[in-house]
Amino acid sequence: MLRARLLLLAAAALWSTAGAAIKLCGLSGWQIAGARSLVAGVFLLFLVPETRRLPSPRVLLVSVAYAFTVVLFVVATKLTTAANAIFIQDTAPLWVLVLSPWLLREHPTRGELLAIPVYGLGLGLFFLDELSAGQVAGNLVALASGVAFALSIVGLRRLRHEGPSALVWGNLVAAAIALPLWPAGPAPRALDLALVAYLGVFQLGLAYYCFSRGLERTPAVEASLLVLLEPVLNPIWTFLLAGERPGPWAIAGGAVVLAATAWRTVVPVLLPQRAAEP
Repeated sequence: MLRARLLLLAAAALWSTAGAAIKLCGLSGWQIAGARSLVAGVFLLFLVPETRRLPSPRVLLVSVAYAFTVVLFVVATKLTTAANAIFIQDTAPLWVLVLSPWLLREHPTRGELLAIPVYGLGLGLFFLDELSAGQVAGNLVALASGVAFALSIVGLRRLRHEGPSALVWGNLVAAAIALPLWPAGPAPRALDLALVAYLGVFQLGLAYYCFSRGLERTPAVEASLLVLLEPVLNPIWTFLLAGERPGPWAIAGGAVVLAATAWRTVVPVLLPQRAAEP
């Protein structure tokens, strides 16, 4: 259905604006992460009524993984380039492949196993550009965000219908983690507060709502490919609005990560279809 696909593309486009907005905001990464998640959590509580209940222990556990995902991503974006932060975080499928046999009792297919060294190659390319100590630290924080993202994906897979609650509570947990550090950062300007409000309401809150609604009428494989628009647009917006240019090795690494993600998404579907052909 066209409307569902447009909702998924809208979600990806909104998610992709994170890099530019974070770079333009004068607050620290911890301040942005805490305030963004607080705004997003409250926004989603009003928008999705079924999330207005106390979380179960397993929902709370997944919420913590999601909280670390969003907090570490913002901190990484402040330290390294927006391209590095989003592409390194998007190595999450690699960690899902590693964790699935233990946490989900799901074993990767041959095609998925072939994607692992490709992810490893792409990940290594991000560290070949000439980087400052802060950028190296940012890349490592982005890597930690990717691992947390993988744990979130695995957890949401187990939760199924309780997923929206985990995301709402995850944002509130993220705010509880990061907001106590607010006084240690710079005083906010009007522009900073406006950017934080945008990040919370639109880039996180509305984007998630569009994604959840679009996913209801779109096959999972197609949805996964449509939201690859996010890491493609993220460094473009950041270059156009904040003037940040990713390094050549980072661009190459991003292309490899995107290719590996597309491969991992499509191959498990194509192989059974070929096996079924006479």
